[in-house]
Amino acid sequence: MTAIDLRGLDHVVLRVADVDRSIVFYCEALGCRVERRLDALGLIQLRAGNALIDLVDIASPLGQAGGEAPAPSARNMDHFALELSSWDESAIRSQLAEHGIEAGEAGERYGAGGFGPSIYLSDPDGNTVELKGPATRGLDTEAAS
Repeated sequence: MTAIDLRGLDHVVLRVADVDRSIVFYCEALGCRVERRLDALGLIQLRAGNALIDLVDIASPLGQAGGEAPAPSARNMDHFALELSSWDESAIRSQLAEHGIEAGEAGERYGAGGFGPSIYLSDPDGNTVELKGPATRGLDTEAAS
């Protein structure tokens, strides 16, 4: 058995130039719904089945942390998260270390199933990957209003 037992994709974070246009596209055209808004951060989380699509306004402090606005030479995806079926931080870190991979600090973060533990790491091309453990606290559906 492996310490990293993937269940699926938890969420994708997209940096967007026009949040309203993106909400129309994802909600009206594709059938997502707004689940949670953190306007002070410039973050809108959309429910997409059992996963989330996070929209980050590039004009917000959170969006500016990603660099230039999305363009062919600038990224618009901040990271993607892989949902794990269990969480044993020391075992996960040990497995990653066997492959020469260092991970950032663990923290409780919000994902498709609610709040739970996660860590960030980089793939060989510098893309950020979040390993997201099972939820320890439920969904924050009250924040959508």
